[in-house]
Amino acid sequence: MFVKLYRQMQRDAEFNTRRRYKIGWLFKEEKASLIWDAPQPVSFDVPKPTTSKSATVCPAAIEFDRRHFAINCPIDLHLRMQQNAQGQLQMTNVDGPMASTRPAGLQSIMALSPQNEWRHPSRPMLQIATPFVFVSDDPVYVNQFPPFLHYMPAQRPGVMLCGRFPIDVWPRQHMWAFEWHDLSKDLILKRGDPLFYVRFETPDPSAPVRLVEAERTPELLSFIASLTDVTNFVNQSFQLFKTARERRPKTLLVEKPR
Repeated sequence: MFVKLYRQMQRDAEFNTRRRYKIGWLFKEEKASLIWDAPQPVSFDVPKPTTSKSATVCPAAIEFDRRHFAINCPIDLHLRMQQNAQGQLQMTNVDGPMASTRPAGLQSIMALSPQNEWRHPSRPMLQIATPFVFVSDDPVYVNQFPPFLHYMPAQRPGVMLCGRFPIDVWPRQHMWAFEWHDLSKDLILKRGDPLFYVRFETPDPSAPVRLVEAERTPELLSFIASLTDVTNFVNQSFQLFKTARERRPKTLLVEKPR
């Protein structure tokens, strides 16, 4: 009995001293950044459980949820895809002059990709540029997912394109890319609803992650600028990872003082 208790104490001590991986987030640009909420761990406001066997206290479910961070939609948007007289697809803002976002503001963050860049000729590709950048000084990958843990009363008429890349050498700006499948249905986005999730892969999958706001240091901003828009010049940007790793400053992540 003593041996079992001692081994359990050793495991608990190891867990409590396990390394936490620090990951930073920042806005690539501060212009109009107040419309964006800070990333938050996924959690739900549910009633207090009446039994110890409730799903709300399941450790596996809690651990899964809290490893996802939600990026919320910053605006209300009601879009419709229609064909014009020439048979070309056009996207319209259903709310028109009553929309909360002015056309110039919408155009600054949203664009319909050229048709020759779509994955399918009848499925338009819409992109919203977010200001979010994630960075780490450890070998960490970020994964971008649709908000599959949240219930959406109005299901989005398509799928979100997911992505994965290393944020220690590729702290790039995140985009929300949406492939519109059902053109008979409108795309409705609500301010405050999760637009997408991010989740981080670390060398130790059992280690916890600590997400902090990163200081916009000259070194970090310069490194981000060096990889911005490289896709305008090369087809496979991942081939630049080796060069990025060689050129990155030793320290990119400096936690912003609270």
